[in-house]
Amino acid sequence: MIHNRLYRFTIVALLLMACFTASASIPAGYYDALNGKSGQALKDALHELLQHHTTFSYGSLWIYFAETDCQADDKSKVWDMYSDNTYYFRGGTSGVYGMHKEHSLPKSWWGGYDENQGYAGYTDINHLYPANGDANMAKSNFPLGEVSNPSFDNGVTKVGSPKAGQGGGSYAVFEPDDRYKGDFARTYFYMACAYQHYQWRYTYMLNNSSWKTLNEWSIDLLCRWARNDAVSDKEVDRNEAVQRYQNNRNPFIDIPQLFEFIWGNRQGEVFYLSDAGTSTDTTTYTGDPVLVTPIQGTVLDFGEVAIGKSIDYTLYIKGMGLNNPLSLQLYRYDYEMFSIPVSTVGRTVANSIEGYPLKITYTPTATGEHTTRLLISDGGLVGSVGVELRARCLPVPTLSRLEALPATDIHDNIYVANWRAADEQVDYYILTRTVYNKTTGATRTETFTTDNGDITSITFDDRLPGETHTYQVQSYRLGYMSEPSNVITIDTSGLTGIEAEKPLQVLSMEGAILIKCSEDVGRACIYDVAGRIVTSIDNLRDDMVIDLPRGIYLLKTATSHSAWKIAVQ
Repeated sequence: MIHNRLYRFTIVALLLMACFTASASIPAGYYDALNGKSGQALKDALHELLQHHTTFSYGSLWIYFAETDCQADDKSKVWDMYSDNTYYFRGGTSGVYGMHKEHSLPKSWWGGYDENQGYAGYTDINHLYPANGDANMAKSNFPLGEVSNPSFDNGVTKVGSPKAGQGGGSYAVFEPDDRYKGDFARTYFYMACAYQHYQWRYTYMLNNSSWKTLNEWSIDLLCRWARNDAVSDKEVDRNEAVQRYQNNRNPFIDIPQLFEFIWGNRQGEVFYLSDAGTSTDTTTYTGDPVLVTPIQGTVLDFGEVAIGKSIDYTLYIKGMGLNNPLSLQLYRYDYEMFSIPVSTVGRTVANSIEGYPLKITYTPTATGEHTTRLLISDGGLVGSVGVELRARCLPVPTLSRLEALPATDIHDNIYVANWRAADEQVDYYILTRTVYNKTTGATRTETFTTDNGDITSITFDDRLPGETHTYQVQSYRLGYMSEPSNVITIDTSGLTGIEAEKPLQVLSMEGAILIKCSEDVGRACIYDVAGRIVTSIDNLRDDMVIDLPRGIYLLKTATSHSAWKIAVQ
């Protein structure tokens, strides 16, 4: 076992063995920036190294799973860390029936995809795995932990109340099988470094106030799991596949003891990395010019795109010792469907730890499968590195309007938001939720996405007393979204119902009404039952809250043909 041997050597021998036992394909100089650092500086260096990587579209993930999560003895079989069921890849982006694309670190903890944070963490395959659908639904967004009283147990995944001192305030935890506990621990170590700059909405295991990012109880748990479950061949093989596509690696797989220097029993010690005779300092590197990323054989698959849409991917180009600019060229096959903004990259930026973020754009002009190659040469390199670019263009999808269904399982702070499945194929669903707090007057709007098009409900456990929640749902396919559904309201008493249709919804709540509309609707007046104007609004806007005494009212807008009847509690 790797862990049993490591402690017998000096630190240099320990790290040599960790590097070359865990993987023989680490690009030259890849970890040099970590050398001579400790504590927060070491974690910050990991953050800079890991966060800059190639990103994918969410819809293309099954293409990569077929390489990263296949069984070693039969590549047509899915390696599922959530069940012992047998599943087979179907090819392309269609996924596998009964399986989900699972964010092992739940996307709701930071909010998933948004315009500021982009796709980096949302589609990072270092923490995304194919997962048994039932297990994924059961684990929800619960933290990792050890279950004392299981409510779900399929022999591989357990979900239930946590053991004392665990859970971080969550009423349930997710416990993987012993053979995968180290896998999940090293995944969380990676995420705590790569995305330490995120603002965490849920702080069961993570926090926004410490450079360690992980909370103390979760540090104890993950360190113990990492020590007890050594790096497996599965992890090594997966790390290699991730490198080929995403152009970064999980260092806690390559160097199994690295976590000890940040969170474990070697905190405060300086980390030294010997790389078998080459320089350990990127600023004084004197070896032959080398391209660290991308490596030869890298494949960038854009997945499926609808005609009329384009998609951008970022490929980070990093080198060491480059003595000339790098030359970039798209050539062969369907090169005219792809574009890059530059034909050369300066050696200074290419030699930096961040590398050069090359934006590659796919803009199809016809449906069908398209491919080309990106050739990277010069810079003093011997030969060149080729990156294969793939994509598929499909007709524009037709998306019908969804029907949101009343919430179920409503308790003090918990409810389940529901909707009917779309009749057509969709990539996933987007739920938009608005929360109004009568006590503080605060209103917030949030969006949540499902892992795939098979999920038709989301469980929420954060409803506070005095809050009114509303939600509506849209489907997403190939860059297009359906028209928003009707709006469901859960008022302060927990009652749920369907509110008015677009283009304007008027949501009644305790002592106020909440306006939901797709665009500003201009001047509006509210009348009492006697026909007197109670209040007028120059421009009625989305998410506007209007305080009103208890009673029955009529709302009339400048553009409406009829009035809305409102009952205020």
